[in-house]
Amino acid sequence: MNKKILFVCGSMNQTTQMHQISEHLREYDQWFTPFFSDGLLGKASDMGMLEFTIMGKKRASKAIDYLTSHNFQLDIGGTLHRYDLVVTCTDLIVPKHLKRSKIVLVQEGMTEPETILFHLARNFRWVPRWIAGTATTGLSDTYEKFCVASEGYRDLFISKGVRPEKIEVTSIPNFDNCERFLENDFEHRDYVLVCTSDNRETFVYENRKRNIRKYLEMADGRQLLFKLHPNENAARAAREIEQHAPGSIVYAEGKTEEMIANSRMMIAQFSSTIFVGSALNKPVYCGLEPDYLKRLTPLQNRSAACRIAGVCRQVIEA
Repeated sequence: MNKKILFVCGSMNQTTQMHQISEHLREYDQWFTPFFSDGLLGKASDMGMLEFTIMGKKRASKAIDYLTSHNFQLDIGGTLHRYDLVVTCTDLIVPKHLKRSKIVLVQEGMTEPETILFHLARNFRWVPRWIAGTATTGLSDTYEKFCVASEGYRDLFISKGVRPEKIEVTSIPNFDNCERFLENDFEHRDYVLVCTSDNRETFVYENRKRNIRKYLEMADGRQLLFKLHPNENAARAAREIEQHAPGSIVYAEGKTEEMIANSRMMIAQFSSTIFVGSALNKPVYCGLEPDYLKRLTPLQNRSAACRIAGVCRQVIEA
């Protein structure tokens, strides 16, 4: 019988990354699941209390719709089989029954800044990693290999405490060939692009009024175009932008990467979209020094999914 692999999905970025990796592992019996948890978090998710996370029913439904549209085998919750390998984009939460399998962790995108919660989670085992967000990515040590975006991220994860021998620099799908976004039919060009955050939806304070006025100053008379975060309250955000930056163009949907490709400069917070801007040599204002952002930017090798699949094959056959 073919060995079995479970791909753990989540957001559309995570789900499409898992899809691309799976395309290079067709010799195995492949199964897919939206992201899930066990224990108290699992119960909270079932009760609809975690809709602002990738465990929310709305995001799970989107992942399931995508997976069924591609005729993938579903094992929601990963309980149908004992898997030879689990491939996942996050180790902030690792359900107990998945720890019985070999795991390959794949970096999803940008990691959040280190706060006091990061240091608590790193230094005290009783503090859950998820409380510090993606800043604690890699700290579970439950995986065999960790595939990361760049040498800069390799150094960053090692500084956090990840074991160097477990890290493989492969780049990451969706961000390994940003030049392809330059050919597009998006209707606007030469604007200042603002990619907003979902801070307020995840209970992080943001003074949006102050920020919009700051963006106006940075644009210096040029057209502002806002691309709203998929998890954001779009109606509220549009009202705020109209009030404080009238005449701005606002998109709640659309291909963010193409909007970045057509922009003159980009403004964002901690979002994986800044990788696209950096790879396309756009001026990116995100709170990171340009040279440091360049070191973090995923390798543009156009082969991340294939390379990650190679790592998966080595682990499952070891």
